[in-house]
Amino acid sequence: MDDQPIIIKRVKKVAAAHHGGSWKVAFADFATAMMAFFLVLWLTTNASPEQKRAVEGYFKDPVGYTEGGSRNPVDLGGSASVVDASDADQAGNEVPVDDQRIETMAQQLEQRQMEELFQDLRDRIESSDTLSEFKDQLLIDITDEGLRIQIVDRSQRPMFDSGSAQLKYYSQDILFELAKPLGAVPNKLSITGHTDATPFGGRPGYTNWELSADRANTARRALVTGGVRPEQIGRVVGLSDSVLFDQEDPTAPVNRRISIIVLNKQAAGEIQGRASRSGEPLIDLTQPTEAEQKAAREQLESGDWEQQQEPVQPGELNW
Repeated sequence: MDDQPIIIKRVKKVAAAHHGGSWKVAFADFATAMMAFFLVLWLTTNASPEQKRAVEGYFKDPVGYTEGGSRNPVDLGGSASVVDASDADQAGNEVPVDDQRIETMAQQLEQRQMEELFQDLRDRIESSDTLSEFKDQLLIDITDEGLRIQIVDRSQRPMFDSGSAQLKYYSQDILFELAKPLGAVPNKLSITGHTDATPFGGRPGYTNWELSADRANTARRALVTGGVRPEQIGRVVGLSDSVLFDQEDPTAPVNRRISIIVLNKQAAGEIQGRASRSGEPLIDLTQPTEAEQKAAREQLESGDWEQQQEPVQPGELNW
């Protein structure tokens, strides 16, 4: 009995399993990402359209975007205390944008605005009960002088009483409707009255020249009443039957019409230049304004100007 071996049992206790601190790291990463996300949303909300285009251009081509420009796509208005020598050299070597190119771009922007007004008028004619009824009498196109709207007579539906400068009630409604979009643009307007070739014999000394001028002036008063600013009117003339719409039928009703032109800057400048005593414009309306130059420079600096379509040539938007 004394020689019986002693058996010792050792029980190994396993400690409770735990996950360690990895979840803390994951949560910290998530919180950081959410903070960055909301920061981006805040910056996007407060950024100007120019800044957004700059950021977009930077991410499209970071290397090409910074060549000849700043390495910071958005100027936050701060100032650096230390200027890198390479940046200083680069700033000194910047080539100013050619004034001729700025002027050309400003003219193309104006042409694009004319096209947008053209489309706006088309949409308004289709959606307006007043205009849609007479859309066969509204002819719109783009000429060398600007956007032209012609309101023509149709058989049994003239704009004016025969031999009179008194507007029909529906003609007045048409002019009131057109005055709304025309009064919203900064351009000068030209209003021209036309008659057919039938001689006017209503009273002595009163011809188609006087009649066409009176009708143009009546249209001017209706447009101003409808919302066109008086200072927008750049020219009111009567041309009698000297410029026929239908050359083959000089007495056709379509020749009796009112023509309204939203003048571009070049045409407005030429009109003012001819009217001044010295033969020179009192204000050079042919040159782009500071706002137009700024818009053209922003288009050029954003890098997306070359992607724009070519402007529509005069006469391509006949409708």
